[in-house]
Amino acid sequence: MGVPVVGVVGGGQLARMMVPAAVELGIEIRVLAEVEGSSARLAATQVGDYRDVDTVMAFAKDVDVVTFDHEHVPQNVLRAMVDAGISVQPGPDALEFAQDKLRMRERLTELGAPVPAWAAVSNAEELQRFIDEHRGVAILKTPRGGYDGRGVRVVRSGEEGADWFQDFDRLLVEELVEFRRELAQLIARRPSGEIRVWPVAETVQRGGVCHEVIAPAPGAGSGANRFAEVATGIAESIAEGLDVTGVLAVEMFETTDSRLLVNELAMRPHNSGHWTIDGSRTSQFEQHLRAVLDLPLGDPAALDAHSVMVNILGGPQEEAITDRFAVAMEHVPDAKLHTYGKSARPGRKVGHVTVTGDDLDEVMYRARTAAGFFDDPDTETDTGTDTDTDTATETSTSTNTEETR
Repeated sequence: MGVPVVGVVGGGQLARMMVPAAVELGIEIRVLAEVEGSSARLAATQVGDYRDVDTVMAFAKDVDVVTFDHEHVPQNVLRAMVDAGISVQPGPDALEFAQDKLRMRERLTELGAPVPAWAAVSNAEELQRFIDEHRGVAILKTPRGGYDGRGVRVVRSGEEGADWFQDFDRLLVEELVEFRRELAQLIARRPSGEIRVWPVAETVQRGGVCHEVIAPAPGAGSGANRFAEVATGIAESIAEGLDVTGVLAVEMFETTDSRLLVNELAMRPHNSGHWTIDGSRTSQFEQHLRAVLDLPLGDPAALDAHSVMVNILGGPQEEAITDRFAVAMEHVPDAKLHTYGKSARPGRKVGHVTVTGDDLDEVMYRARTAAGFFDDPDTETDTGTDTDTDTATETSTSTNTEETR
């Protein structure tokens, strides 16, 4: 048997973090990057437009399976590969629901998944009607193209969506959910049906961008309340109902009245799962490669009682991120530092730090301390500037301020 070859469309940090896992598994990985000098440039065998059928077909012709660093590959490109007999994981029928939020809400409702109250609206009058029926405020989203707080806004008047109605026939409007915190349930599924689930994690947002991840979510440990079991059941039903293969991230709200509501989906490795590189027996990147090749899945159990991952947002503006390695390592020697080979820019995800251990307060303190050596506080929360591909999900705004810690 030859060495399996996985082709990854997209050259962002997710593709970059698949490389070590591929090397350890003895898998050859090839990347179709959007630009020269991408985050995944070490494995970038081709640079080209992922929206062009001929470019993607030329890239895919000699690989065993094609998977993705992002969900933005157009349906006609995906289906051209399938029609040519190329294994595409996840497939176009599943990716459709990660690409279009209206289709996602429609399908999740059909599956009986718990979601916020929502509607498709085509004009200001329909939007105003929904707002009036939901306490005078709502969340408005573009069906396509949003990420990290872009393509989502709080509205109190139908006229506040006027500019978006010029670009989209329909918009997604949802109730403004009052929530205690946000959770992410990562799950992996392979084509033959095997499923493995990581501990549910809590995500903390800053300026609409994921800033911290705590795994497992406090209160979700063995023998704790039932929400971890419920989160797992929701994710499994979605993965099977949408026929997702590879890693799936299901982002949820834990509401103030103790419900779980599905917010967003990502059908690929996800920022909320970066802790698994250092904190799980099988990382989300290794698991994704196993899954798309339909290999037996690994054990996702946590290695320590707690893992805390903190994103490095923006990074040092006047020096290289590596210039700060020594001081961070000296002060927090057990911190695992990960950088993405990207230049600093306000709001940009340029790396992350993970610390694991038995005492959550100590683990959180050490992770924040290590990450703090890389941040420029005046610029790190300026969002909406990073167009790299680990940015495909959004987070609604809540009237509850405690979840921002």
